[in-house]
Amino acid sequence: MSVTAPQGFRAAGVAGGLKQSGDRDVAVVINDGPSRAAAAVFTANRVQAAPVKWTRQVVSGGRVRAVVLNSGGANACTGPLGFQDTHATAERLARAIGDSAGEVAVCSTGLIGDRLPMDKLLPAVDAAVAEADRSGGVHAADAIRTTDTVVKIAFRRPDGYSIGGMAKGAGMIAPALATMLCVLTTDADLTAEELDSALRSATAVTFDRLDTDGCMSTNDTVLLMASGASGVKPDKQDFTRALTEVCADLARQLQLDAEGASKMITIEVVGAASDGDAVTVGRAVARNNLLKCAIAGEDPNWGRVLSAVGTTDAVFDPDRLNVAINGVWVCRGGAAGDERSKVDLKSRDVTITVDLSAGPNAALILTTDLTEAYVHENAAYST
Repeated sequence: MSVTAPQGFRAAGVAGGLKQSGDRDVAVVINDGPSRAAAAVFTANRVQAAPVKWTRQVVSGGRVRAVVLNSGGANACTGPLGFQDTHATAERLARAIGDSAGEVAVCSTGLIGDRLPMDKLLPAVDAAVAEADRSGGVHAADAIRTTDTVVKIAFRRPDGYSIGGMAKGAGMIAPALATMLCVLTTDADLTAEELDSALRSATAVTFDRLDTDGCMSTNDTVLLMASGASGVKPDKQDFTRALTEVCADLARQLQLDAEGASKMITIEVVGAASDGDAVTVGRAVARNNLLKCAIAGEDPNWGRVLSAVGTTDAVFDPDRLNVAINGVWVCRGGAAGDERSKVDLKSRDVTITVDLSAGPNAALILTTDLTEAYVHENAAYST
């Protein structure tokens, strides 16, 4: 049900001592082929961690044999020595599997600003390779967790081939092509170019539509590797559809595990003049802290929705805006609609529908509420 569900992949997750808790913190995913085709998308943050810089170079060649991931440290803002540490990590995995570091991706997650304890990380890479097998997918998913409370894995089996995935992310989640660390695998036989096209299409409507706190990470990476072991060359549209389902599954799991969240909020924007307008409005509403606090308090304060919509450059007439909260149209024509007392916000899932009355386009954005628990968790993250 994870990255080792497709044929041709092995994985493992081990405890290397990077986390004070003693939990698993180093993972590997190895592609035994016959293909090594790969693609990836990365954070749009201009401040990028050393592993992102390294993996960009690796993936530009269209081939990835293996990836090593660690939690317990982001290796971001660590200067030239941090990049050397990433290089050394790739070299260590390459040596362990008898391959080239030029086809080894590296991902890290954790606190920004500290160098990794290489005396612990490098031996853990060897240990992970020694344990890697078809049953190691869940342990790998466990090893990449930081503030995540559960592992996040997904799987689909279309016609004759499989797609598996694992992800981590509970905070610092905002759209930027990718929104966390994620490894996707498939035994379909596709080229790097085909994988890249499918991955960008899939992430654009899944991970890129998840915005829990408006904070963009320095380490975000979504890596897709294909072994070709099934021998099946799927239709490109069919593969993209299945890949999107896996990404959507993982995105929903990320939303459900968001730091301190008590409400899972879906922002549904309809009647937009363009897809871009729909996404822009959805993100503005999702990032409105006053609204997120209101939902946490089960207060259907639709005025905060309208004020968020009004900050955008989307095409709309303020006197034609309509808003529904959990199916109750509390705002019609830019003014009060049905009684807000009719809105039931006791359930964990909340849907806010914004009708711009400006066109035929629509978009969904996933977010969460803002709670005291979120503040407490992030007030002491580095200590």
